[in-house]
Amino acid sequence: MSQPRVTFGIIALNAQPLLEYNLRALYPFAHQIIVVEGAVQTAAPLARVDGHSQDDTWERLQRFQREEDPEGKLILVSAADEGYADGFWPEKNEMSQAYAKRATGDWLWQVDSDEFYHPEDIRAVLERLQAVPGITAVAFPYVEFFGGWDYVITGKWHIQNYPLIYRLFKWGQGFRYTDHRPATVVDQNDRDLRAVKLESTPQRDGKPIVLHHYSYVFPKQALQKVGYYSQVTWTDSFKRNQQWYEKNYLRLEEPLFLGEKGRPILQWLQRFSGQHPPAIQQLRADLDSGQLAEPLRPVEDIERLLRSPWYWLATRVLGAVMPIYWGLQNAVRKERG
Repeated sequence: MSQPRVTFGIIALNAQPLLEYNLRALYPFAHQIIVVEGAVQTAAPLARVDGHSQDDTWERLQRFQREEDPEGKLILVSAADEGYADGFWPEKNEMSQAYAKRATGDWLWQVDSDEFYHPEDIRAVLERLQAVPGITAVAFPYVEFFGGWDYVITGKWHIQNYPLIYRLFKWGQGFRYTDHRPATVVDQNDRDLRAVKLESTPQRDGKPIVLHHYSYVFPKQALQKVGYYSQVTWTDSFKRNQQWYEKNYLRLEEPLFLGEKGRPILQWLQRFSGQHPPAIQQLRADLDSGQLAEPLRPVEDIERLLRSPWYWLATRVLGAVMPIYWGLQNAVRKERG
C-alpha cells in the first residue's frame, strides 16, 4: 500500500535557523511542503518594509528550493501572491488558508517552523492513517522548550488549557481550513473534522508520539513573540509581554509563573529527559562547530533554579496536585454546560 500523500503547511516569519532543518526532516515524508512566509499587519515592526522576514527567511527558502528540492515538493507563498499589495498578511488565518487552498495531498499536516518530530514517529502516524479507516484528525501531546535545549515549560497552559494540539487533518475536494486558533478544518459538509473521528495521542511502540516545540530556545524567538502579542488587541494582558520577556524569560523573577500571557499563570520549568529529533541534534552540532551562528540564552540561572531543593519540592507538589484540581475544574464547567 502506498504512503499517504501528505501536504505539510507552514507559516513562517524570521524562522531561521530552525526552518531549513525542519524542511529537511519533513522532506522524505512529503507530497508537498507549502511555506507561507511574511508578517501579518500587527507584526510589521518585525518585518522588512516589503513584509518579508528580517533574517532572510524568504531568501533562504528560495535557496532551498533551488538547491535542496530535487523532487519539486516545496511551494513558496508570499502575501503578494495572494493579492496583498503592501506585502503584509491580514492575520494568520489567511496565511494558513493560503497553504490549505494549494494542498493536493490526502492529508494536511500543519507544522510550525519550530515544531519537530522524530522521523520514526512520523512514519508511525502515516502507518496508523493507513491501518485505521475513517480517521479525520489527529492531535498530539507536546513538550515546549524554554531558555535552552534541556528545559521544558509546563503548567496550567499545557496541562489544563491545551494538553493536545490539533495538527493533522484529512483533506479533499471541498474541505476548508477555517481557523488557526485552534487549527480547524471542515469537510464538504461543513463538519468539523475534530468532531468526526479524532485520533488523540497516537502511539509508537506503546508510547505517545510527542510533538517537540522549540518555541523559546533562542532569545530572538521570545522577542518576536513579545513583539507580535504586544500589538494584537485581544486583551490588555497581551500588551504586558515586554515586561514578561525581561522579568521572566531573561531573569526568571517569577519561576513558578513563567507563562507569557502577561498575567499570573502557574507555569514552571523541568529538565527535558527525552531525546531530541535528529534534525535538532544536527542543528545543535552545527551551532557548536561554528558552522551556524545564533545567540542562545545563558543557562546558569536555570541550572541553579533546577538544583534548588525548594524549587524541586514546589514543582513536584504542583505537578501532583494541580492537574487534579484543574481536572475537577474542567468537569464542573462541563457539567454546567
